[in-house]
Amino acid sequence: MSNCKIDHSLVDVDLKLNEQKPFLPEALYTSSSQLLTEKPKQEVLNELFHLLKKYDLSSEEVRNERDISLKELTRVEQ
Repeated sequence: MSNCKIDHSLVDVDLKLNEQKPFLPEALYTSSSQLLTEKPKQEVLNELFHLLKKYDLSSEEVRNERDISLKELTRVEQ
């Protein structure tokens, strides 16, 4: 999604997920939270962070695109 050079920690991603919880579909929040308990690779943490970043401020179209990406990301076995 993004070519950010910053590696986001598990804690940072968890904080971002909880910050966006009120705006996420419940199933996506749950699957994302479950993914974090599996201690995913750094590239997965970064991708998840960027999908969640400013989710609340995104248009409906962008949210739908991110929802699809979140579904794909959280179904991948790490």
